[in-house]
Amino acid sequence: MVSEETVLEAIKQIIDPEIGINIVDMGLIYGVDINDTTVDITMTLTSPGCPAGGQIVNGTQHVTQQMEGVDEVNVNVVWTPRWTAELMTEDAKDELGIF
Repeated sequence: MVSEETVLEAIKQIIDPEIGINIVDMGLIYGVDINDTTVDITMTLTSPGCPAGGQIVNGTQHVTQQMEGVDEVNVNVVWTPRWTAELMTEDAKDELGIF
């Protein structure tokens, strides 16, 4: 059975193409819920008009769907709470020079 940790590790390979940081460290993933073989991911984007939004959401869906033990993936994009740089990990902030 998959766990929240293994899903987060898997989707770290999805990189925001505009910023060059993975979407987990960017703070775009708000939650991962697992019920048997169904994974529900709640996430956001840096802005509603994010030009890479479709690519990021589709990549998240695809990578998770490929995991062993996963039969269904639901990706829910939300706009509340609004994404800010404060949601980024310290490593991501350091990489971008945000203090």
